[in-house]
Amino acid sequence: MRRVVGGAATVVVATVLLAGLSACGDGDRFADYCAEVEEQQKPLSEAFAGGGPTALIEALPSFQSLQEKSPGDISDEWGLLVGRIETLVDALDAAGVDPATYDRDAPPEGLSEDEKTAIDAAAGELATPATAAALEGVQQQARDVCKAPLSF
Repeated sequence: MRRVVGGAATVVVATVLLAGLSACGDGDRFADYCAEVEEQQKPLSEAFAGGGPTALIEALPSFQSLQEKSPGDISDEWGLLVGRIETLVDALDAAGVDPATYDRDAPPEGLSEDEKTAIDAAAGELATPATAAALEGVQQQARDVCKAPLSF
């Protein structure tokens, strides 16, 4: 009987130790992410300071860095956000359009209907409730876990 109890106790202790080690790994991931949040606060504030139409594009490098360091519980939100901005950048690049001067109502000469449609579709995806929820989610995570705001 002692041998069975001792064996069961060993399994329980091993399970607790493995859980603790895996939590430390998450802790490291959160620490790395929170350090990145703090590092990206100034560039993000600068990107959004003017409130211009290219703010999300200007913020993309910071968002990509945060996505790379993000812990699993917020990686989907970062993936959605970064993916949608990259899709818009790709559509603008493919059309040879400067995001800072693009005017949907007065598109540049030579812009095909397909290129305009691709740009409109990509921009439209940024204005969806799912994108807004992802933005709120990453901001909430930064406040709750890192105790550092990300202001967009």
